[in-house]
Amino acid sequence: MNASTPRLHFTASPRPEAQAALEALSRRYGQHGIETADVVVPIGGDGWMLETLRARFEDNLPVYGMHRGTVGFLMNAFAETDLYERINSAERAIIHPLEMRAVRDNGEEIHKLAINEVSIIRQTAQTAKLRILVDGRERMPELACDGVLVATPAGSTAYNLSAHGPILPIGANLLALTPISPFRPRRWRGALLRHDAVVRFENLDSERRQVAATADTQEVRDVVTVEVQEDRRRSLTLLFDEGHALDERILAEQFSF
Repeated sequence: MNASTPRLHFTASPRPEAQAALEALSRRYGQHGIETADVVVPIGGDGWMLETLRARFEDNLPVYGMHRGTVGFLMNAFAETDLYERINSAERAIIHPLEMRAVRDNGEEIHKLAINEVSIIRQTAQTAKLRILVDGRERMPELACDGVLVATPAGSTAYNLSAHGPILPIGANLLALTPISPFRPRRWRGALLRHDAVVRFENLDSERRQVAATADTQEVRDVVTVEVQEDRRRSLTLLFDEGHALDERILAEQFSF
C-alpha cells in the first residue's frame, strides 16, 4: 500500500446521487479491483455500508464510507476533493459482529452474522412469547412482546436506540438486550450483558405465535430457537475523518435531545 495514494475500490448504492458520486470519484481517483485495493469506499447510506461490511469478513480490507443516502451514522461526509489525505489521516474503529444461530420449525439451522443487531420479531398479529436464557441460565421465563434484540456498541444507536435501549460506548465490552414493545413484564427495559455472553431465545408457542429472527437485514422466518454471541474471531475496520470517529459519534448521541 502506498501511504500517500492508497488504491481505492468504490461501491455505491442504487440511489441516483450515490451513482453520480461513484462516477465522479472513479474518474478522479481511479477504480481498482477488489483484489488489488487497499481501501473500500462505499457510497450511500448505512444500509449500503452494512452490505459492504459483510463482504469484508473475507478480505479484511478497511472501509471508508461516504454519505450519499438516507441515514449516514457510519459514513463520512461526501466531498470529491482531498480523499487520499482524509483516508491517510483517518481514525480507525475495530468492531466485532454477532453470530446468530437460528433453528426453524422444520429443524433447519441457519447461521448469520450481524454488525448492528440480532432481533426476534413477531410474524403475526399475536404477541410473541419468548423465554430468555443467558449463559445457559434462565433469566426470563416468559416475555410477551413484539420482539427483542441484542445490539453491539456500533449498533446501539440504530434499532436499539429506537426501541429505547441504551447507547453503548465503543470498547465497552457490553451488549444491549432490549425488548421491543414489551407487554408482560411491562416495566422490563432490558439488560446490559458482557460481550462474551451467550443469549438464547426460545419461542414458547411456535405453532400459533410465529417469530422471525433478523441479523441486521438478513431475515429467517418461523424460528423456534435463536442463539446470539459475539464472534471475536472476526473483525472489521472502519475509517472515520479526524474528529468524527465512531466513539465520538456515539458519545455525542448520548447528549442529543
